[in-house]
Amino acid sequence: MRKCLPFVSLFSGAVLLTTLVTAQQADRFAYVVTDVQPQNGNWSFLRKLNLQTGEISPVILSGNDASLKAYDATTKKQFETPLNDPMYGQAVNAAFATGVAAVAYDNRNNRLYYTPMFIDQLRYLDLRTMKVYFVTDQVFTGKPQKSSDQGNIVTRMVIADDGNGYAMTNDGTQLIRFTTGKKMLITDLGSLVDDPSNKGISIHNSCSSYGGDMVADDNGNLYVFSARNHVFKVNIESKVATHLGVVSGLPNSFTINGAAVNENNQIVVASAMDANSYFSVDYKTWTATPYAISGTVWHSSDLANSNLLVSGTRPTGKSSDIVSRNTIPNSGTNKINIFPNPVTNSQFVIQFNQLEAGNYNVQVTDVVGRQVIQQAVTISGDNQSQLIKLNSAATKGVYLVKVTDQNSKAVFSTKIVVQ
Repeated sequence: MRKCLPFVSLFSGAVLLTTLVTAQQADRFAYVVTDVQPQNGNWSFLRKLNLQTGEISPVILSGNDASLKAYDATTKKQFETPLNDPMYGQAVNAAFATGVAAVAYDNRNNRLYYTPMFIDQLRYLDLRTMKVYFVTDQVFTGKPQKSSDQGNIVTRMVIADDGNGYAMTNDGTQLIRFTTGKKMLITDLGSLVDDPSNKGISIHNSCSSYGGDMVADDNGNLYVFSARNHVFKVNIESKVATHLGVVSGLPNSFTINGAAVNENNQIVVASAMDANSYFSVDYKTWTATPYAISGTVWHSSDLANSNLLVSGTRPTGKSSDIVSRNTIPNSGTNKINIFPNPVTNSQFVIQFNQLEAGNYNVQVTDVVGRQVIQQAVTISGDNQSQLIKLNSAATKGVYLVKVTDQNSKAVFSTKIVVQ
């Protein structure tokens, strides 16, 4: 495959982060991956962009410190001795070792998920404690050796409307899902498929579709912005990639490497190659207009926040209109989790963590409100799990799971996807 992009221009990640998708106050910020110098390309430093003022913060994480002792994501224990990699030695211990171009902000757990470009490992930063966790018991892409055409490097990552994280290789042959709850599971969903309407513009083509970033919408889709400024819409369930067009209004030197949805339902984009400006993109016309940055304009390999693109017809322009993954009131944050999600084999587990003892009711309804199943559950202690079995003939699609207490008060709501 002919390589058509400069190495640095491929670097991007995701916009960014299992509660019910609801209209709430939008994130008015985005995390930004930069170098320590404005126009350099060592993507190892984390900053924060204020989407209202356009100001980019000082460094909040220096990700190139190899003396850092990270934590195991499964055991939560700190690694006692420095890790050692056959290719990168103890540099692997640095949080952003080999640079990062794919990050996703998980608002519910206040985590920033990411993967180093040349180390096949999912990692996350706990933003409450600023501790870094490595997922060591599961591979990420399963391809630790990165190809010369950069095709199997992960440069796009986001938390979708189902609460799961999704990552994508440059060549589109791997769409990877990872759960964000207590029990982490990484699943390779396989290759994307080009929509026949693409007319030869392929999601797998290095000249049009490598690098960039992606955002998620409120209807089970991902929007991939390539470093060559092409836009593809990817349906998560079907894995079909539809070419939507090319972003217009950008300078010739501008490569889209970071993307995040702002409170006006526009996509703010940043470049690893052009530091003159950021831009905001209208998703209806794919037209870009300058986005004012206050102070230093930084080259960036990725942007990330938790806002979902509102793809429907409801009005935009107010923060209340933007779909966010913020937890709704009484949704049982950190007290109730569901896995797996998406649901396979017509069954799933509800895990109750430190929920008050008593009688509860679990109700599953379809998208039009019809009850699919109702089951009583008695909680008698911490960390109790309950298996919920759906009818094996249940239609594939999105369902609402609601848990109410003995007074019929809702304590938890979330969406599940049945496959």
